[in-house]
Amino acid sequence: MRGTVPIVVIFITFVCSASFACSLAGRPGPPDSSSPTRPVHTFSIVARDPKTGDMGVAVQSHYFSVGGTVPWAEAGVGAVATQSLVEVSYGPRGLELMRSGKSAADALGELLKLDSEREVRQVAMIDAKGTVAAWTGPRCIEFAGQEAGSSGEGFSVQANLMANETVWPAMAKAYRETTGDLADRMLAALEAGQKAGGDIRGQQSAALLVVKGVSSGLPWKDRLFDLRVEDHPRPIEELKRLVRLQRAYRLEDAGDEAVGKGQAEAAMKHYSAAAALAPDVTELLYWQAVSLFNAGKETEALALFGKVFKEDRNWAELTPRLVTPGLLKADEAALARIAAVAPPAKKTGGASKTPVKKDVPKPK
Repeated sequence: MRGTVPIVVIFITFVCSASFACSLAGRPGPPDSSSPTRPVHTFSIVARDPKTGDMGVAVQSHYFSVGGTVPWAEAGVGAVATQSLVEVSYGPRGLELMRSGKSAADALGELLKLDSEREVRQVAMIDAKGTVAAWTGPRCIEFAGQEAGSSGEGFSVQANLMANETVWPAMAKAYRETTGDLADRMLAALEAGQKAGGDIRGQQSAALLVVKGVSSGLPWKDRLFDLRVEDHPRPIEELKRLVRLQRAYRLEDAGDEAVGKGQAEAAMKHYSAAAALAPDVTELLYWQAVSLFNAGKETEALALFGKVFKEDRNWAELTPRLVTPGLLKADEAALARIAAVAPPAKKTGGASKTPVKKDVPKPK
């Protein structure tokens, strides 16, 4: 469905008074719509992966730090994009209503009824079942509109203040045709929207938020991606780079976990994949070397230490300091073998004697 017709038809049956006396007890209060003062004109996508249940929001705008305003998501609950002359409270209040059991359509409908400035809002919601609801107010700045996936596709794209009216259809097409996980597909939608013309003012910031389909009760573990580009001439391109880096660091963590379980072959596969994703990140090679050394793979570890130390000798200076917190299992002789693969130091200084401690998690 395209244009400014809501994806789920939401009937506004009454208008609340200025005091919003119609707000029901025990329910989220009305949006703070005293004046539409935050113009976040943008294009975005809310979506749910039908295979994994993961949900998320991706957005780009010529607006500083759009990630702090537009995208909202909670594992096991849903996702919200609130934009145009934005009322931020649609995000947390929409999630609260969906958490209480309301569908995306019911949650959005209830909040719209309470908002006297709904005609300038653009909001999309998706719940944990993949049901989508969206609203493009008739006073949103042209070109503005939305398109939703058909039953089972579980997504909505929406845009306002665009260069032309092909932006959101291009986003929908890209999302449908792109393979990969939810992050890949939503990024493809942003790229397509920008290629079609994007925000008439240009580019400035972008964000990606993806959460798990089922809550673990530990929000920090349920956020699969929570990345922002606050101010950049090519924010979507930079957002893609950050996603690639996050994937690389996750592979490194998987390698460390495999080493801890004595699964050397699996660890090397994870480490190799991480290095391939981010070959310019020296630190990935360094912690790989540390993990391999701790696992008794000294030959492989020394080769990697040598590469890292050649790039930046500060890593060689750091290495002895890892012994005390238990991040490196090395006595004085082992430290000497590691130091031997480093280039000569500009200033003399040796490793201090430090006791070997038990393993503790490495710093991030």
